[in-house]
Amino acid sequence: MNQPNDLGEMARHVIDTNRYLTMGTTEPDQRPRLSPVYFTHVDYRDFFWVSSPAAHHSKNIAARPEIVIVIFDSTASIGQGQAVYVSAQASVVADDELTRRCAEAFARVDPGAKRFEAHELSGGAALRLYRARATSFEVHIPGRDPVYGTGVDTRRLVTL
Repeated sequence: MNQPNDLGEMARHVIDTNRYLTMGTTEPDQRPRLSPVYFTHVDYRDFFWVSSPAAHHSKNIAARPEIVIVIFDSTASIGQGQAVYVSAQASVVADDELTRRCAEAFARVDPGAKRFEAHELSGGAALRLYRARATSFEVHIPGRDPVYGTGVDTRRLVTL
């Protein structure tokens, strides 16, 4: 296989086998804010999570929708870590899209996760559905990777 296919497969594997992402948003004073959330995805392009609109990261998204995401397995052995970095545009899902987006976002959920319905995420509900639409992907390449390693950990752009 050529390089992009190998790296694309690795990126899809990391996304499919991890349940939490860490999103980076920007505070009003330009400081970064990191927030871990349980997520689902659709076709590696749309990442969904449920949060309170009062949460710091939700307020940041409302004001500044550009976010970054990292997905990784924190239990990996030293030197064996794999990660996917995603640049994205995020927003709350509008009420008129909720039925369709809930069907997408909750088509597959893990045991113990709630399969929300549109009426639970609209009106006076305390939670909302958020979506991040990916604009680019990079993968983490450990320095000692036998194929792509350079001796120093790097990132490489990948298309999914």
